[in-house]
Amino acid sequence: MNAPVSSPADTGRRFYQPHGREVELFLHASQNQLPVLIKGPTGCGKTRFVEHMAEQLQRPLYTVACHDDLTAADLVGRYLIGKDGTFWQDGPLTRAVREGAICYLDEVIEARKDTTVVIHPLTDERRILPLDATAEQLTAAPGFMLVMSYNPGYRNLMKGLKPSTRQRFVSVAFDYPDAAREARIVQRESGVELPLAESLCAIAAALRSLSDADLEQPPSTRLLIHCARLINSGLPPQVATEAALTEALSDEAATQQAIRQIIHALLPAGQ
Repeated sequence: MNAPVSSPADTGRRFYQPHGREVELFLHASQNQLPVLIKGPTGCGKTRFVEHMAEQLQRPLYTVACHDDLTAADLVGRYLIGKDGTFWQDGPLTRAVREGAICYLDEVIEARKDTTVVIHPLTDERRILPLDATAEQLTAAPGFMLVMSYNPGYRNLMKGLKPSTRQRFVSVAFDYPDAAREARIVQRESGVELPLAESLCAIAAALRSLSDADLEQPPSTRLLIHCARLINSGLPPQVATEAALTEALSDEAATQQAIRQIIHALLPAGQ
């Protein structure tokens, strides 16, 4: 199975609101040829940050959405059959190594464990990628950078990142933005007025304070932007919040009712 991957492309000057000193850290990591691990909850801006940094550094970006069936061959490449016989096709990691691009493995703990074996030689002073199938040993081109992300809250006995892998990276921790910053992000990304963005962020803050037993996954900034965009396009707020928050966050009737009560209490009727 091939890895879902986006080809190098112009990121279109996408908006990014810094959380702290992550931009500075990333630039220094790039300068020193160090791999970066980004930790944080789903939808808090990890991918947007990597896109922003690729733009700042003016480097191609290969993004791989990791999943349970992702194998080392999906990253490195494989032989395929064409009309003229078999041929080798590089995977996204190999292309990034050859080109001096950034390779971003999004939610890396979703991938199979054997994929980490492939990346280890790229995360130390060797910066090499052995290709056993083609009898090559690639040295990473200048500019190559390996970036991975994962959600520390999504871990169990079968999922996790080995300490031996973690300690090969410099790490930066992400979280949801504070209320004022998150409201500005929602406003900027959706086009709604600031008071409505602030109300949606207040709803998110209240929902995030619930325990895991009440809500398995808290609302992300991304989800708030979805909701705000629906409202900005003319959908009534009660319909937008039902689709983008209540139904998106839970299938349990009791939990959904609790979400509705929070929305009703914090979203003024006039908005």
